[in-house]
Amino acid sequence: MPEPISFRGQLPALANKTYFNYGGQGPLPEASLEAIVAAWRQIQQLGPFTGDVWPYLERISAELRQRLGRWCGVAPQRLAFTENVTSGCVLPLWGLPWRAGDQLLIGDCEHPGVVAACRELARREGLELSELAVGDLRGCETTAATAVLERLEAALTPRTKLVVLSHLLWNTGQVMPIAAVAEALRQHCSQAWLLVDGAQSLGSLPLAEAGSANAAAAADIYACTGHKWCCGPEGLGVVVVSERLLAEAQPTLIGWRSLSQESSGNSGFHGDARRFEVATSCLPLAAGLNRSLQLLEAEGSAQARLERIRQLSGQLWQGLQLIPGAKTLLEVMPPAGLVSFTLEAPQQRRRSNSNLGGQELEEVPTPEMLLGPEAIVTALGRQGIWLRSLADPHCLRACTHICTEEAEIERLLEALAQIG
Repeated sequence: MPEPISFRGQLPALANKTYFNYGGQGPLPEASLEAIVAAWRQIQQLGPFTGDVWPYLERISAELRQRLGRWCGVAPQRLAFTENVTSGCVLPLWGLPWRAGDQLLIGDCEHPGVVAACRELARREGLELSELAVGDLRGCETTAATAVLERLEAALTPRTKLVVLSHLLWNTGQVMPIAAVAEALRQHCSQAWLLVDGAQSLGSLPLAEAGSANAAAAADIYACTGHKWCCGPEGLGVVVVSERLLAEAQPTLIGWRSLSQESSGNSGFHGDARRFEVATSCLPLAAGLNRSLQLLEAEGSAQARLERIRQLSGQLWQGLQLIPGAKTLLEVMPPAGLVSFTLEAPQQRRRSNSNLGGQELEEVPTPEMLLGPEAIVTALGRQGIWLRSLADPHCLRACTHICTEEAEIERLLEALAQIG
């Protein structure tokens, strides 16, 4: 019997590069690509619009919906398929009942796409925007959680109708106490909705925590994507919606998949989360994402995978402490796989030392010394090492996954040391 292929061995994208961009897009396993192609072939063999094809398509969709329900710790009826996180946030959000003067409280580390949608909603409906500071919480997860809840209590008013907060902050790498925030909102007189951007959490953090209210189940809108930490195909995501939202929100972008019976022009909308699905989409992608999730499950439990991710991000975080000019955004080892940091070039450090009375030495500056994170990303890319820069805060971000190798982290650290 041949040895089973490891998860990393399924990722051809890692064969010729050192990759740290899982928070942007994860590489697609060979088996997942094969599942997508096989689904397409089967659809063509059955006929793309025949009586024989519909049971097959329903089976693909139902299998993924059930598996994602288990990953999120919710009933499948609370899941709607989307193309990405942004559509998962926006479609239910715009269906909520709003009144002029309602307040939206948005964390200061939210992705620009979600913030832009909230701003446009506020403009159209006459709503007010306010900000919840969380980006400065750079200490341990427990201390950060306490501060978030204290700040939330101080910021909430009777007019607060929505709180927007990511589970794993995409820029600093801090984890937010989503279940505790949801409980605080339930206890508050405003009964505000909770919208959670889960772009960095599905496939990274355990969402279905046994014996306690988990983040996906606790939020009113919890939007995820399959193409980042799940290493699925781009173009397929999922949103978890609460029972309360299903009772009060109306569909927004409407198509035949929103309807309980397509054949009836008088048909009502689905009573479950499918009312936020729209129309024709690429179902072979569901076969690919389902296969990626199966491969991840074979690597261990969600908690075991997180521990491996933390071990690797901790190695990177600790190594950065030893590089002159490097400064991690988090003051402690990361709670997950996002490691954000800045790297001060030698010329910048000499300038700082000179201002303090130190002697400035002459050195021919390289582009990496003169420019910021973007130039460092370019320089590392020339070496086959890939991470990314962020605009706010202006920094570098490297992501470790279960398929990251210790030697790759050492290679990154050595390259950064040469730049710094």
